[in-house]
Amino acid sequence: MFKHLSNALAGAGIVTAAALAASCQPMDTGNLRGAVDIDGSSTVFPITEAVAEEFAEIAPSVDVQIGISGTGGGFKRFAVGETDISNASRPIKAKEYEAANSNGVEFIELPVAYDGLTIVVNRANYWVDALTVDELKMIFLADKAAKTWKEINPEWPEIKISIYSPGTDSGTFDYFKEVVAGKAGSIRSDMSVSEDDNVLVRGVSGQEGAIGFFGCAYFFENKKKLKAVPIVNPDTGKAVTPTAKTIEEGDYAPFSRPLFIYVNAESAKRPEVRDFVLFYLNEGPELAEDVGYVQLPQAVRKQAETNFTNGRTGTHFLDANGEQLHGPVTELYK
Repeated sequence: MFKHLSNALAGAGIVTAAALAASCQPMDTGNLRGAVDIDGSSTVFPITEAVAEEFAEIAPSVDVQIGISGTGGGFKRFAVGETDISNASRPIKAKEYEAANSNGVEFIELPVAYDGLTIVVNRANYWVDALTVDELKMIFLADKAAKTWKEINPEWPEIKISIYSPGTDSGTFDYFKEVVAGKAGSIRSDMSVSEDDNVLVRGVSGQEGAIGFFGCAYFFENKKKLKAVPIVNPDTGKAVTPTAKTIEEGDYAPFSRPLFIYVNAESAKRPEVRDFVLFYLNEGPELAEDVGYVQLPQAVRKQAETNFTNGRTGTHFLDANGEQLHGPVTELYK
């Protein structure tokens, strides 16, 4: 099923070397022509958009198009070779890997930033000081599906809970579902959903009893409209608010996560794609911070750059049997 398992790097994920046709040293970007087609995660979109805007300053004749169909939607297009790069707010899944493999699409996986999936409520919400994962289950799971805040805590008001969620093609939804519902549970269906996080911001900010979730950058950008809910760390029992420091150090658990771009290895042979990705790796960390995300450790960034320049295809997040690997990106990228 997985054709790269004989590679010595398979123990850290399905990773193998596939040489790029040309050197990965940047060329004279002012003479670049062509287009770069990107789709996928709305969470990663602000970083990629910022990189594209900066890249346009030095390569004005390269047309960078960025869609926001969600991580899952992006991988569907990417797996059949429709796009050059796929933004992703979670690692690729086994079935997505298999789809790409069956279509002859090899890819290079590049982590680009940390995010803290942020639970938000309306600023008029005076009763919620923090939430545990168990309380989130009472709100979001289909078999619990609390209708009012009083059902969560008898000291809270009997105000209707209105829920705003990323769409089911979103990697943010997948990650939230994995943490809150696990493999056996299911998320309630009576939610307002959108792949556009700005729609979710407007929804939560417009209803007193509303709750929603999305990447931390959208909260940082909308602090005056929303209230972030501290989440009780299951290991320490302390309620932690998402900040750059708590996300990077892992205290904001279990909702800290890495963000990625996936690059079609064949597309990476084209100068405009190659140089765009090299520019992304060089400028992306600071631009990610500028738009509200958290820089990855230097060691992870260097490994990502090495993987790209050496054309190493595959993923660090599936084992030799195609099972999803979990753990800090710092460990999986050693």
